[in-house]
Amino acid sequence: MNLDMVPDLTMRGQDDPHGRVLRRRPPTVGQLAARVHALAARPGDWWHRVTFDAAAPVRVPLGGADGTGLWLTVWPPGHRTGLHGHAGAVVSAVIVGELAEVTLASDGVAGRALRANRVRVHGGGHTHELTNPGPSYAITLHAGPSDDTA
Repeated sequence: MNLDMVPDLTMRGQDDPHGRVLRRRPPTVGQLAARVHALAARPGDWWHRVTFDAAAPVRVPLGGADGTGLWLTVWPPGHRTGLHGHAGAVVSAVIVGELAEVTLASDGVAGRALRANRVRVHGGGHTHELTNPGPSYAITLHAGPSDDTA
């Protein structure tokens, strides 16, 4: 079959075949989790960008799209974030090491270890503190709103 004879039904170059301007929706939490999972599986794409600083965490931007940023955070031993929240849903995964999380909620305080190779979702309104309790650096990978700074 000669594919040159098949009409192009995708109408490349147009968002909408009727000329309407379509608003792009932000990615879903599931799409963010898939991005983090896929990027975590390709350390060759980002490992060369990891930078270590004993005084403070290093945030390494990895780009992004659709109003969503991707970044690495390199946590020095003993560092503590202080209580903070996020503007929207943030998806993260510990790549190297382990972090301790303390979460504040209306029903109390909860603590848990965040270990490598698990994708986690932190929803908007999630107030927490992260600590690197180990003797070595920890590295996390994140996806979330581009303006999220925590």
